[in-house]
Amino acid sequence: MDMLERLLTGLGFHCRRMKFENIENLYARRGTASPNLCFAGHTDVVPTGSPTAWSAAPFEAEVRDGVLYGRGAVDMKGGIAAWIAAVSRVLAEGDTPGSLSFLITGDEEGPALHGTKRVVETLMAEGEVIDACVVGEPSSQHALGDTIKIGRRGSLNSWITVHGKQGHVAYPDRAANPAPVMARLMARLADHRLDDGYQGFQPSNLEITTIDIGNPATNVIPAEAKARLNIRFNPNHTGDELIAWLNATAGEAQAESGLRIELEHLCSGNAFLTEPGPFVTGVQDAVEAAVGRRPEASTTGGTSDARFIRSMCPVLELGLVGQTMHQVDERAPVAEIEALAEVYRRVIATFFDRA
Repeated sequence: MDMLERLLTGLGFHCRRMKFENIENLYARRGTASPNLCFAGHTDVVPTGSPTAWSAAPFEAEVRDGVLYGRGAVDMKGGIAAWIAAVSRVLAEGDTPGSLSFLITGDEEGPALHGTKRVVETLMAEGEVIDACVVGEPSSQHALGDTIKIGRRGSLNSWITVHGKQGHVAYPDRAANPAPVMARLMARLADHRLDDGYQGFQPSNLEITTIDIGNPATNVIPAEAKARLNIRFNPNHTGDELIAWLNATAGEAQAESGLRIELEHLCSGNAFLTEPGPFVTGVQDAVEAAVGRRPEASTTGGTSDARFIRSMCPVLELGLVGQTMHQVDERAPVAEIEALAEVYRRVIATFFDRA
């Protein structure tokens, strides 16, 4: 963040460090005129795994045979570097007719509670206007620029606890076993078909990620059973609607069994779709002009901070090939990062030409 602030200040940006609950964020803007084109990204990364499994030190940014190795090379420090390079080239040719801004967070790979979400809330409360945003996530699938992400499914995590009564397995009348209650509830939830898809989106899916009882004894009925599930959902649903359905289904199971069932939920973001239009078309045209291929507009994959930014403006994701993100030996060819900088330069120029 210190380095980004120095670089952007040198390019004429006014930088604001926005710290929430020990999370470092940065919002930088150059100019006051409209429209305001924003680039969003994150500096935090996932854990490296075993450092000895890497062929290069995970944080040394080693270039070997024209390839940059290091955690974050793809996801997504390489994208941040490419956009800064693109901005430098654009400004070397003169001022833009509008404003350029950066929204950089240190809390995307984790809970994402005190990063982009808080920055967006603050900016909106202050009346800041962002007209369009490119998120530098590694959206490309096999070749640079083959895919942009114009939407994402929502994500809901739920924790479920069935409270029973511990006892001896030979005397079930003196106990209340939560395990079969949990098993039936999980089967009921997993068997429910959420939908058949949404235009541009795959069907929503519920996945049970763990069922835990933690009972090492063979002759003891456990006191409680725990489970966790995740729902990735398309725009047919909202997080609140799914929470209501989960609570109602658990309530039915509680009424049938007589055992107390407790639920906790965390919706990290609702589904969104940036409809095809001038912004999406302009980015596709710029990518095609730079690399000779027109990107497919996709909604596949996990979540990103675009889910928070979409409350301010149209947003899409465009970045490096993501084949090695989160892996040991995460890497990106230097030539690909350079090519992405040229793609970004054309995106900026096209945006302002058509604004």
